[in-house]
Amino acid sequence: MMKWLRNISRILVGLVFIFSGFVKGIDPWGGTYKITDYFYAFHLDFLVPLALPLSFILSFAEFAIGVGLLSGRFLRFFSWLALIFMSFFTPLTLYLALTNPVTDCGCFGDALVITNWQTFYKNIVLITLAIILFAGRRKADHPVKRKPGRIIFSGLIFVYIVLVTWSYNHLPIIDFRPYKVGVNISKAMEIPPDAPHDVYENNFYYKNKKTGEVKKFSEKNIPWRDSLTWEFQSMDQPVLVKRGYVPPIHDFSIQTPQGDDVTDYFLKDDNYTFMLVAYDLQKSSTQNQERINALSKWAEAKGYNFICLTASLESEQQSFIGETGASYPFLSTDEITLKTMIRSNPGLILTYKGTILGKWHYNDIPDSTAFREDILPEMNKKLNKN
Repeated sequence: MMKWLRNISRILVGLVFIFSGFVKGIDPWGGTYKITDYFYAFHLDFLVPLALPLSFILSFAEFAIGVGLLSGRFLRFFSWLALIFMSFFTPLTLYLALTNPVTDCGCFGDALVITNWQTFYKNIVLITLAIILFAGRRKADHPVKRKPGRIIFSGLIFVYIVLVTWSYNHLPIIDFRPYKVGVNISKAMEIPPDAPHDVYENNFYYKNKKTGEVKKFSEKNIPWRDSLTWEFQSMDQPVLVKRGYVPPIHDFSIQTPQGDDVTDYFLKDDNYTFMLVAYDLQKSSTQNQERINALSKWAEAKGYNFICLTASLESEQQSFIGETGASYPFLSTDEITLKTMIRSNPGLILTYKGTILGKWHYNDIPDSTAFREDILPEMNKKLNKN
């Protein structure tokens, strides 16, 4: 019985750690942004420069623990590490569930977003399994013999490092975010007519005219009809008790420097639109700026839209233009939205009538020769077939 329980614990903990480490590892910037949120929430701003290396370290440690548990390599060592991990993160997620400083823990990146309470319950199960695994670590069976186990462990770690390195220098090999290729941004922002709405709780305070007593009422028993006895005093801020339907994309907008909303123009225009996404121009890479400038002039000559979406101030935009010779218009979009759209600063997104046709890291931004006369219609046909 105990042998069976140890093996179940080893497999379940191993699979969860592998999945968690993999989905975060192939999106290192996503992990960086989430860790940065934690630092700001806990007033540890001075640690923000460590967010990127921590993203790599934590995701690698999770993946290695998972592979070690499944392959049976260094089983005692990884049993220790699994218990240490869960002993740290379980109380942390309880605190997050109680205080809610960040909306979700980010434990599975963007692949699986769960609430802080769901994360805590998940960790209760995992730490229980980790304790079982740790307690029986000396009696645990090695599922794979030593040499094959070593080969499997080393091979998976090598493949993981290659995939993470690629994802960092290009784009994540799997895009779990709502702005993936093939998505129509306008449609992803729509709310179905029958979708559930947010439910709020309202509390009202009324004063009894006879006794002077102030009593709290809910919407169900508010005494608004009895004006002879009760007099309205005040009400609390509405409290959200149940979240309604939230569309995959709910925070996308484009504004001119004058504050005009031009979102619909670029999402519904019967034309191709190149969106250069640079959430922070001061941190934006300029190594391919000449190619970007040339591509923007080619697009303009073809009658296509070429714009830069940024959260930088207008003064920073003007400074960037002076330094790089950029001739395309700069428009404003929320920084978090830009970070979600593409994991590259800058990154290039091509759309047609709001549908995303392609995305490129700044290391892979193509020149105009990549868009021959028939390539854009071909991209449209391919997406329409899918």
